[in-house]
Amino acid sequence: MRFYRGIVLLVVFSLSACTFGVPVGDNGRQPVTKAPKTTRSQQGNPSSYVVYGKRYYVLDSAVGFKQRGKASWYGTKFHGRSTSSGEVYNMHAMTAAHKTLPIPVYVHVKNLDNGRSMVVRVNDRGPFISGRIIDLSYAAAKKLGVDGPGTANVEISALAEGQSKPTKIVRSIPLMPEIQAEVPLFIQMGSFSSHVNANNLVQNLIDANESSAKISSLKTDTGLFYRVRVGPLFDIDEANAVVRRLRNKGFQTARIVVQDDAE
Repeated sequence: MRFYRGIVLLVVFSLSACTFGVPVGDNGRQPVTKAPKTTRSQQGNPSSYVVYGKRYYVLDSAVGFKQRGKASWYGTKFHGRSTSSGEVYNMHAMTAAHKTLPIPVYVHVKNLDNGRSMVVRVNDRGPFISGRIIDLSYAAAKKLGVDGPGTANVEISALAEGQSKPTKIVRSIPLMPEIQAEVPLFIQMGSFSSHVNANNLVQNLIDANESSAKISSLKTDTGLFYRVRVGPLFDIDEANAVVRRLRNKGFQTARIVVQDDAE
C-alpha cells in the first residue's frame, strides 16, 4: 500500500513541474549576480516598430542606459507564449520586457519604494501603457515586492558583461531634463535651406545604420527649411540615449526638440 502511495506522490510531484501545460525549466530561474555575456537576438531588434500608433526606436547599444519610472509585471496570461526574442515566456524566470533596449540585455532594477534590487534579463517588448518603463516577470516582481501593489517606482540600469551593479556615468554631453510625459520628442539633426543638403545628411545617417531619419519642411518668414529628424519618441530617457548614440557616431548636432519646436 505504501508502495502505491509513493507512486501516486511521485506522479503528482512530477506534474507539478509543469505549469499550465508548459514545461518550466531552470533557465533564468536562479538569481544572477553578474551579467553574463549576451549575443544580440535575431528576433525582436528591428530599428523601429509601431504599437498602438506610436513608433519606438530600438537602441543599438545599452551602454550607460539608465531610466526611472513605473514598473509593472505580467504573469499567467502570457506564460508559455513566445516573447519578442523568440524565447518562451516563463513567469517563474527572472526576466523582463522593455520597449527600446536591445535584447537580450541584463539590467539592474531597484525598487525605489522599498529599496530592494536585483538583476533581470530583458528578452521581451513592453509595457505599452503610459508611464510604465519595464514589465517584470512574476518571479522578479515577487522578489522586488511589486507583485502586491502591481506597480512600483523603479530605477533601471543596463549592465555590461561581468557587472553586478551599475557604475556611475559621467555625462560629458548636456542632455535635456525631465519634461511632461506624452509630449512628442524629436531628435533634430539639422535644418537646411537646400533639400539636397538635407538628403545628404539622411544618406550619411543611413550609412551609419541610422535609417529612421526623415525630412520635414518648415515654412518661416525667412524662407522654406528642410529639417532632418528622428522621432517621435515619448520618453525623455530614451531620447537622451538616442542623442548619446548619435553623438558617439559623430553627429554632434543632434539635439532634442519638442513637437512645437520641430514643426
